[in-house]
Amino acid sequence: MNTVKIQIPSLLENIRIVESFIDNAKDKFKISDDVYGNIMISVTEAVSNAIKHGNKLSKDKNVTLTLELSEKQITFLVEDEGEGFDTENIADPTLPENIDKPGGRGIFLIQALTDGFNFHDNGRKLELIFNV
Repeated sequence: MNTVKIQIPSLLENIRIVESFIDNAKDKFKISDDVYGNIMISVTEAVSNAIKHGNKLSKDKNVTLTLELSEKQITFLVEDEGEGFDTENIADPTLPENIDKPGGRGIFLIQALTDGFNFHDNGRKLELIFNV
C-alpha cells in the first residue's frame, strides 16, 4: 500500500497546496478523470471544513491529509486539531427548513461524491473512500 501525507496550517489559502497534492497523486497513481474530479471536490471541501469548523481558522493548528492507495481503493484521511462535533446530528441541507441556510452542504456533497466516508475520533478525522 502506498501512503503519502502532508500537513498544512489552517489557512484557507492552503487549499492550493491540497489541490497540488491531489494533482500530483493523479499523475503518480494514474487516477482516472472521473474519480479525480470527485476526489478534488470532496477532499478540498473536507479540508476547508477542517480549517473553518474544526480548527476555527487558527493558523496555529494544522490539518493533516493522508492518502492511502491500495489495488482497488484510494482513501484520504482529513484530520484537524479541533474539538470534534456530533457526527450523528448533521442537518440535511435538502430539507425545506435548511434550503436557505448558507452552510451545511459540504458533508452532503462529500457523501454524494465518494464511494464511502466515515467519521473517526469524534469527527476530528474524516475518511473518504474512492474505488479506482
